[in-house]
Amino acid sequence: MASPVLPLCAIYGGTFDPIHYGHLKPVAALATQVALHRVTIMPNNVPPHRPQPEANSQQRKAMVELAIAGNSLFKLDARELARSTPSYTVETLEEVRAEQGSQQPLAFIIGQDSLLSLQRWHRWESLLDLCHLLVCQRPGYSVAMDTPGQQRWLDRHSTTSVDELHAAPAGKIYLAQTPMYDISATAIRQRLAQNLSCGDLVPAPVLAFIQQHNLYQR
Repeated sequence: MASPVLPLCAIYGGTFDPIHYGHLKPVAALATQVALHRVTIMPNNVPPHRPQPEANSQQRKAMVELAIAGNSLFKLDARELARSTPSYTVETLEEVRAEQGSQQPLAFIIGQDSLLSLQRWHRWESLLDLCHLLVCQRPGYSVAMDTPGQQRWLDRHSTTSVDELHAAPAGKIYLAQTPMYDISATAIRQRLAQNLSCGDLVPAPVLAFIQQHNLYQR
């Protein structure tokens, strides 16, 4: 008897300080491209590669909950927010892999900017042993790696086949043709500090939460 086919699961990590349409809309488009039924949003607490968030972990968790309420594509996993130590993606993926088993197709969603800097990540060489990488386009970032060696690594693992992502538990890199939104959390925080409108950048419930709690005010 054949083993049941397991659906591809995807994780989307970040600080989400705050979560905005530049996070949500490309990932929704990606889900359509690669037939994802569920994307787990996983905010991190102490990001090792970037400045610390301005909103605290509970505020960022609340904003994610508000942003995805009623959207069956997304669910929240708050495990990294419970950590006081740096959140290393590879360690979280090892934890998820242990929970879901060795045959579960698993993907981690990143932007093109993260792909270009991936070799500065903690134990980056182990990532493709644990998951596929689904890469969303980012405005202003190259589609080529910085060195010939990095490009060979990308070429070796790249696939254009959605079926391969669903058939294997890990090991592939898929460069998605997602829409590019020139939106950043940094720019949103700056606009909020200047009392400029962000209604077209941030979901309305998130914006209401920001205003209620006086977040990102200088």
